[in-house]
Amino acid sequence: MITKQNKTVVYVLGALALCILPLLLQQAGNFWVRIADTALLYILLAIGLNIVVGYAGLLDLGFVAFFAIGAYLYALMASPHLSENFPWFAQMFPNGLHTSIWLIIPLAAGVAGFFGILLGAPTLKLRGDYLAIVTLGFGEIIRVFLNNLDHPVNLTNGPKGLSQIDSITLAKWDAFGIPGLNLGRPLDITETYTINSVTLYYYLFLAAIREDEIAAKAMGINTRNMKLLAFGMGATFGGVSGTMFAAFQGFVSPESFSLMESVMIVAMVVLGGIGHLPGVILGAVLLSALPEVLRWVSGVLDLQQLTGGRLDASILRQLLIALAMIIVMLMRPRGLWPTAEHGKVLRPNGAK
Repeated sequence: MITKQNKTVVYVLGALALCILPLLLQQAGNFWVRIADTALLYILLAIGLNIVVGYAGLLDLGFVAFFAIGAYLYALMASPHLSENFPWFAQMFPNGLHTSIWLIIPLAAGVAGFFGILLGAPTLKLRGDYLAIVTLGFGEIIRVFLNNLDHPVNLTNGPKGLSQIDSITLAKWDAFGIPGLNLGRPLDITETYTINSVTLYYYLFLAAIREDEIAAKAMGINTRNMKLLAFGMGATFGGVSGTMFAAFQGFVSPESFSLMESVMIVAMVVLGGIGHLPGVILGAVLLSALPEVLRWVSGVLDLQQLTGGRLDASILRQLLIALAMIIVMLMRPRGLWPTAEHGKVLRPNGAK
């Protein structure tokens, strides 16, 4: 029997392992740390979608729209784009609008949450396939707007995307002359040891996951019969994830928010175990990290050269992932790590 004390020891050891992991990975190269960073970002998204799909039972195929809203909001408020394209704005902010992350995160959460409620309000009576179609359309509408809002007013720069986005700076106090910790630059610990930028972002994403998980657990009691709250809370997580994605990448474009991204996030929730946070996290890690690991394997084996160019590595990755998902769902239809309460049936009185 697992006691409370044993659980505490397991949690502490797990937390230490997660903190040490990027330091070990960066010894093998930033590529592996970026995989871990990407996995954490998708965990953030999957936790948010789990509120809608897992707790409220609503199939949302347009969740990536909230991800895009947060990303573009950060890109516009932390880059010179507005000053370069609007003379009246350049008069007020000649060097561009470089807003603090601590202001953008709650703003992105609020804006994305508003659009989540805006999406949920007219769909209160929709269920199943009809709800999926409406949310799918919403996601595509947002992507099309982002792709075309470069004329007559250049707000999103269209398919070219937004670049020169500020990296995240923590603990910056200009009044006291404290420069702060810039996550876009390596941190020199000693003359011989440096923590890379991708590792610093890893710790930020890890901290964000912890906070979102607590909120998701708190909302799990109420969102089953409250669609608007589910859409709103799920959207806020998507908006926060988008801000971190934009800061991490330093560039955003509509291509990053396609329908396939929404489908992939839904697959993470379903594959891991709908409504079960540990399962959702497991599904997000597997489906986000596995393609990159297969990319590395295909590069090492040089599959195109071995097959005379007849086998494309990207197609092989998609094929293997699809086969793995089909096999897993056939063998474990409730997901890899379902909740213990999921799928229970009522038994007659006295039955054991």
